[in-house]
Amino acid sequence: MNDPLARVAAARVGRLATVDKRGEPHIVPIVFALDGNRIVTAVDHKPKRTTDLKRLRNIAANHRASVLVDHYDEDWSHLWWVRVDGPVEIVTAGPEFDAAIALLAAKYPQYREQPPQGPVVAVTPERVTAWEAE
Repeated sequence: MNDPLARVAAARVGRLATVDKRGEPHIVPIVFALDGNRIVTAVDHKPKRTTDLKRLRNIAANHRASVLVDHYDEDWSHLWWVRVDGPVEIVTAGPEFDAAIALLAAKYPQYREQPPQGPVVAVTPERVTAWEAE
């Protein structure tokens, strides 16, 4: 795999894994964009049971996360995945927040109509692990 982050950048969905203070994992599907090498995602308007999201509580307790992006195909010779592990932060305002929202809106038409208002979650790659079938 020549450039795993290029595959990440082109992908439409991934999964964000966080861990709470007791070490219990929590994983949620996300849409995301790359800001340089950082993976950014935001809490958006889609219905949620609460605004007190477990992923945000986990990040406050443990400043590390993983993002997994993968591709499935019935022809298993086309399978691949990329996992990005590293420090994670919550960004609520300012130029970094605005840049992340602009990148997400450029990638997802739904965000052009209704940009996310919630916090941005930014994962900085410390380790990138990748696998492909061929």
